[in-house]
Amino acid sequence: MFAQDRRAADFVVRGSVVCTLDTARPWAQAFAVRDGTIVSVGDEDEVKAVTDARTRTVQAEGGMVMPGLIDVHSHVGFGGQAAAWELVLSPMFGVEEILGAVRDRAGRLGPDEWVVGGVVISPVFHAMGDPEMLAALDEASLGRPVMLRDDSLHNRWVNSRALRILGVDAASQDPVGGSYVRDTAGRPVGLLLGRPSTDAELAARRSSGDLHERDLRSARTAVSILNSVGVTATQDAATMGAWLDVFTELDRAGELNAWIVGSMPAREFIESGPVGNDLFATAPKRRSAHVRPDFVKGILDGVPMTRTSKFLDPYKPDPFAPQGVPVGHACPFHGEGLFSDDELLQLLEDALSHGLHAKLHATADATVRQVLDAVAVMRERHGDGPVFHIAHPEFVHPDDVARFAELGVVPDASPVLWFPNPMNGIIAQQVQDHYMERIWPLRELHAAGALIAAGSDWPVAMPLPNPWLSIQTMVTRRSPDPMFPGSLAADQALDLDTAVRAHTVNAARAMGLAGQTGQIAPGMSADFIVLDRNVFDTPVEQIHATRVQQTWFAGRLVHEGTPSD
Repeated sequence: MFAQDRRAADFVVRGSVVCTLDTARPWAQAFAVRDGTIVSVGDEDEVKAVTDARTRTVQAEGGMVMPGLIDVHSHVGFGGQAAAWELVLSPMFGVEEILGAVRDRAGRLGPDEWVVGGVVISPVFHAMGDPEMLAALDEASLGRPVMLRDDSLHNRWVNSRALRILGVDAASQDPVGGSYVRDTAGRPVGLLLGRPSTDAELAARRSSGDLHERDLRSARTAVSILNSVGVTATQDAATMGAWLDVFTELDRAGELNAWIVGSMPAREFIESGPVGNDLFATAPKRRSAHVRPDFVKGILDGVPMTRTSKFLDPYKPDPFAPQGVPVGHACPFHGEGLFSDDELLQLLEDALSHGLHAKLHATADATVRQVLDAVAVMRERHGDGPVFHIAHPEFVHPDDVARFAELGVVPDASPVLWFPNPMNGIIAQQVQDHYMERIWPLRELHAAGALIAAGSDWPVAMPLPNPWLSIQTMVTRRSPDPMFPGSLAADQALDLDTAVRAHTVNAARAMGLAGQTGQIAPGMSADFIVLDRNVFDTPVEQIHATRVQQTWFAGRLVHEGTPSD
């Protein structure tokens, strides 16, 4: 390559072992970068051949250099908003800690400003559904409207003032795709399930100031956080047109420090605006060098914590409902899907007609099977070109495992839920025991040849993305927190190399970026990270503590940590 382009490299990275994740040359001593692109990888002599007196040296004084990590499922805008503007609640907070945090935040706001934040973990969220908890939230809010998100991002806890702003009272009918939790007299108690959560988000957003400047700051904040943990590319899992415009504005100004692949919603989910074909048709004009609006997003079911996932086998009796029977649901109850088979096929045809791929949220085995059946039809009609992801396939029927590889469907393994934690505790209360024995069947999927790509689902599952926790627990299926002992479906564990690839080369391939990033190899964007340790020589139980000393994107240093980071 140097022989074809006589210009020398801008800089050479040396001083630490280089894990390239390139199967042609897995390890190297150094590599050279010119114009943001890697031009040579190898030993010192090989790299020296593309240098001259003007070439700088970047001394990587760490335990290992590797490609930047890739997060196949995040919510960039929401993550940035939460970090830049909102009340961040620890997943360990109980009712009293949450109410105290709301009271403290409300005391620093104007009388009409919203207290917006999260997350409230599922066991705590479910305990809020009564008039006493609504009264407690009203008292803590000091008269301000409040909206708190649960750990699925599908549901909200609001106070009485927020209900009044939304125009919700005992006479309000449940909307299609959601419901208001009510007391025995039929009065809403502040828990919004599904669709009403979007209405609350819109009401809170309308109360904000300059939304464009706010969104620019949110996006910058989100990417900075991702860079700090080593992420240089992500797939935003529900990308409205307004967010695509923000990302491309930053990119065209040279201020976007990550690849962002967009997933445009087929229907309104959390935010309001054009969706479906009206949005899909705008993808070409919203594309930039590092922003790729290449996917559509369909949500086929909800989450098992709130019994909105659709299973082949019925749920257990609802532990949160009177007499253990969910009001308004037949027993046995399997959950309900959000797309008919014909509607799903039409969505996929719409996507392909615009040259787009599809990411489909399907958390339970019935909706996973529905997606696989639909993809089988698409393969017959359109061949192997289109890319299909199933997001959050926690529960896959054994008969369907091999179909992922056969049909070329990517298991979007997110969020970080393959170890004991409060969310899985509540899932275990809702689903048949045999489901928990095979939850997140990652080893089965990998053994069958599926391309597993990992994501954080930040800020839904975790207040901050932590790919190192994800990598470790894919291998151990245990929490590093001693408060949550034991393992979860330990026989579904992956080996370390597979877990690392799920966060790099596999995710790049799944997102359509295999030719641009995910490896340290000639021709790739110079997206790489310097770590404080060699993760392959580290006890696996300590990988979650990995610190990123430097993050480089397109040949630019975009994050530099401190020894205490």
